[in-house]
Amino acid sequence: MADGIDFDVFVIGAGPGGYECAIRAAQLGFKTAAADPWKDADGKAAPGGTCTNVGCIPSKAMLASSLAYESAGETFRELGINVGPASFDLDVIQARRAKVVRKSNDGILWLFKKNGVEFFPESAHFLPGGKPGAWKIGLSDGTEITAANVVVAAGSVPRLLPGVTPDEKTILTSTGGLEQTSVPKRLGIIGAGVIGLEIGAVWQRLGAEVTMLEALPGFLGIADEEISRAALQVYKKTGFTFHFGCRVESVEKRADGVVVRYRTGDEEKEAVFDRLMVSIGRVPALQSVNPEAVGLKADARGFVEVDEGCRTNLPGVYAIGDLVRGPMLAHKASDEGVAVAEEIAGEHPVINHRLVPSVIYTHPEIAWVGLTEAEARNEGYTAKAGKAFFSANGRARAQGQTDGFVKIVADAENDRVLGIHILGSEAGELIAAASFILATEATCEDVALTTIAHPTFAEAIREAALTVLGRPMNS
Repeated sequence: MADGIDFDVFVIGAGPGGYECAIRAAQLGFKTAAADPWKDADGKAAPGGTCTNVGCIPSKAMLASSLAYESAGETFRELGINVGPASFDLDVIQARRAKVVRKSNDGILWLFKKNGVEFFPESAHFLPGGKPGAWKIGLSDGTEITAANVVVAAGSVPRLLPGVTPDEKTILTSTGGLEQTSVPKRLGIIGAGVIGLEIGAVWQRLGAEVTMLEALPGFLGIADEEISRAALQVYKKTGFTFHFGCRVESVEKRADGVVVRYRTGDEEKEAVFDRLMVSIGRVPALQSVNPEAVGLKADARGFVEVDEGCRTNLPGVYAIGDLVRGPMLAHKASDEGVAVAEEIAGEHPVINHRLVPSVIYTHPEIAWVGLTEAEARNEGYTAKAGKAFFSANGRARAQGQTDGFVKIVADAENDRVLGIHILGSEAGELIAAASFILATEATCEDVALTTIAHPTFAEAIREAALTVLGRPMNS
């Protein structure tokens, strides 16, 4: 490390991308620090970013509690188990959520200590006067730091609806959506994307009437069309109400609830909810790092401009995760963080952003990796597809989880698997095997020749490959 430089690598943000970047940099021998301002309700440092504190982790804790309650009232009886009328204690559910989050925060703090990463529980931003090899960073406590390399991993914040100010009590973002202390009778959600579906599922299982107002004309356009259609029918069956093609005109708080006026086509409509959650995506939290101080370039949407190695326009300054192109996913950010640390060390890491899997943790879950059938055809492939339904899967029948299917999209010319799409109760776990299949450029024949334990949900992946080949065994 050069004289006068405090750190070889300084990471702004300790979400999934930031904290893994810092750990990997320290493992590679760099003097490393990370800064993150998150605090818990007791004022204790809470690294982990949005994912750990108000996103991935707490939502899964809430989904687990709500699914257990729903299962006790329905699924248990089908399995021959009588437990009487089910009830729940929302205070306990929320306390468990907080406990799960705190354990994750403490785990990151322990990992920093184990790997020799110095952690500052403060916000961090660029200061003017820095230069390549000696960037100046200011912390919210007034400390000034100099670093040879800076990795910006500041994450994202909820996108707000113009003219609508969330109070997290009646009008909510995803943060308030998870932290409610009572179950709303009527919950409206503007946006039928991943976050809205997951949080909506929590409250729908606990008794809320959930209505989703989506601006797009159809459901879940990011997923394979057949998966989206089937999932929509399942969600409707569980009690969700969907309205598509909605253009919100106004949101008004009244004594009887929150009034949403919206238009579908030429028709004006009005809906009244006890609480309303705005879930229309997220935007980069770039301004928190004072990019103007150093001339850090961003595009018109606020995303930092980076090359394939996450390098910005400034030498020695990198940006990862929700701040840059690609899906806003924790595991994508983590991969980029590790890759940047290795890039700084002179290694040559590779991330294939086309093979980043996506999961929606409703019940049943939705997961996919690679190309949809439509994307494959649009890219010029002669695509062929095969499906295996869980209704024909022994393990799924035994567990009473027969909704959904596995779909494999392959190249008809060379049999290579191009995409795998899953709707089913174990989709989030099965997608790991699917990712490996695509990463190794396996063919459907390769998958068909793989022995898979019986009975398992994973057999549906092999069955889908056999269906592509025209020789299904169980469907």
